[in-house]
Amino acid sequence: MLRSLSLVAALIGLIPTASAQLLQANPKATRADSLRGTLTPLRTCYDINYYHLDVKLNIDDRSLSGSNLFRFTATQDFTRLQFDLFANLTVEKVVYKGQSLPFTREANAVFVTFAQPIRKGSQDEFTVFYAGKPRVAERAPWDGGLVFTKDANGKPWVATAVQGLGASAWWPNKDHQSDEVDSMLISVTVPQGLKDVSNGRLRKTTKLKGGLTRFDWAVRNPINNYDVALNVGDYTSFSDSYTGEKGKLSLEYWVLRENLGKAKTHFAANVKPMLKSLEHWFGPYPFYEDGYKLVDAPHLGMEHQSAVAYGNKYQNGYLGHDRSATGWGLKWDFIIIHESGHEWFGNNITSKDIADMWVHESFTTYSEALFTESQFGKPAGQEYLHGQRRNIQNDGPIIGPYGVNQEGSGDMYDKGSNLLNMVRTIVNDDEKWRQILRGLGQQFYHQTVTTEQIVGYINQQSGKNLTKVFDQYLRYGSIPTLEIRQEEGKVLVRWVANVPDFDMPVRVRLKGGQYGFIQPGTRFQEISLPGATKDNLEVDTFNYYIGVLVD
Repeated sequence: MLRSLSLVAALIGLIPTASAQLLQANPKATRADSLRGTLTPLRTCYDINYYHLDVKLNIDDRSLSGSNLFRFTATQDFTRLQFDLFANLTVEKVVYKGQSLPFTREANAVFVTFAQPIRKGSQDEFTVFYAGKPRVAERAPWDGGLVFTKDANGKPWVATAVQGLGASAWWPNKDHQSDEVDSMLISVTVPQGLKDVSNGRLRKTTKLKGGLTRFDWAVRNPINNYDVALNVGDYTSFSDSYTGEKGKLSLEYWVLRENLGKAKTHFAANVKPMLKSLEHWFGPYPFYEDGYKLVDAPHLGMEHQSAVAYGNKYQNGYLGHDRSATGWGLKWDFIIIHESGHEWFGNNITSKDIADMWVHESFTTYSEALFTESQFGKPAGQEYLHGQRRNIQNDGPIIGPYGVNQEGSGDMYDKGSNLLNMVRTIVNDDEKWRQILRGLGQQFYHQTVTTEQIVGYINQQSGKNLTKVFDQYLRYGSIPTLEIRQEEGKVLVRWVANVPDFDMPVRVRLKGGQYGFIQPGTRFQEISLPGATKDNLEVDTFNYYIGVLVD
C-alpha cells in the first residue's frame, strides 16, 4: 500500500529482556506494541500451517461473529501460547478437542493454556470463537479497519483494509508477519443479494436460512495476515486469462454493477501490460494457483493477495495526478501497477518484521519505473524515477525499530526506489540486474525475509559488497554527500556519510565526456582523470540520489 504521500495530504506474562531493551530504545513503543511485535516463546512455539476463518457479517450494526481454526505444528514442547485479537472484540471461547480452554487477555494479546503439553513436532489444532464490532476506518486505507458505505444504488458496500493496523483488528490469528499459513479457507456469510469476494478461488456458494449466503474462498498459497480480505457488495464479475511464464493465468474482475462498462475497457488497458512487464522484471506471477483478481473497493487500494483492492476511480495516475510530475505517471493507472506489484514484493516475499517494510515498498515503488520503462523506454522510466524524488522527506531511517510493530520512514517508497536504481547503476549491467530481481523471487519464493537476506543476495549475485550503501540509505535519514576540492592542481574527493568507511562507487565525467566510475572513501583522495578540475567535473546526480559539495 502507498501511504504518507504529500500529494494525498494536500488532496484529501513478563516482557522478555529483548522487548524491554526495545522499549527503552524506542520510548514511543508501548507494552501492547511489544506484545504485538516481539517473537516471544509463546509465539515461536507453534508454526501456523492452516486457518479456516468462518465469519458472519452483520451490516446493520457493523458487527461480525464467527470462528477461526488454527492448525499448527509445534516447534517445541509447550503448554501455553499467544494469539492476537483486538481488545474491542470478545473471545467467546477457545475449543481444543471438544473442550474449552482457559485463556487470559492483555491488550490485544490472548494467552491460551493447555491441560497437557503439546509435544514438539506434533500437528494439532484449536478453534477460537469470537464476536464484536471491529474498528471502523475513517480514512481507509491509511488508518485501517473496516469500511462501511453504500454504492451508487444505495446498496451496502463493505471492505477490510488493515495493513499496519493489523489483521487481528477483525479476526483472531498469530498477528506477526514472520509466520504465514501454507493455505487457508475463508468463509464469509452475508445478507442475501450481496456477494463476498475474498482471496483465492471461490470454492462454493451456499444459501442459508434467514436470508443469508455463505461464500467459501480457498487460498492454496502461503498468505500473510493483513492480505486476508473481505469485500462485500452488489458485485458482478467478468473474466479473462493471460498466457504468462507459467502458462495460463486466470484473471477475474469483481466490480460494482455501475462500473461494469468502464471496468472492461480500463482493466484491459492496464492489467495484461502490467503482467507482461512485471513478469519480465521479477519473474512469474507468484500465485498462478490462486489466480489474479481486481476487486472494486470503497477505498483507494490495497495489495490483498490474489484479490487486489482497487479504488482509483477508473482513471490514470494517482487519483488523476502524477506523483512524479513528469507526465509519465498519467499514462497508466497507478493503483493497478503499484498494488499488483506487491504480489511479488510484499506477498510473495514478505518481511519478517514490519521494521523491514522497505522490502515491500521500495521494490514495488521501483516497479512503477520499471513498468514505465517497459512501455515507453528506459529514458522514460529513469525520468519517472527521478521525478519520485520530489516526495522524499529524508526525515528518518527507512528501517524502523525491530520487535515493536513499527515501520520506518515513509521514504521507504520513493527514496527506496531511487536506492534500487543506484544499485542498478553500480551493477552497470542491465541484464544482470534483471536477473538479480528475478532471482530474488526464486530464492525467496513464498518466504518471509530480513533486510540482511535481501542485501546479502544482491551482494552475492552482483559480485559487489553494497552493504554500506544499503546501510546509509536504509538506516539513516540523511543522504551521503560527495565533497570535491582542488589543491595544488589535484582534484580530491571524499564521501561525507553516517556509515563508517562509506565507499559507494559513483559515476563522474568531464563536461561533455563519458561517465566512468570512481570509488571514493571517507578520506580525501585524488581522482585519476586527466584534465579534471573541480569546475569541469560532473557527478551523475541523475542516477544517484546524493549531495555534492564543491569547496
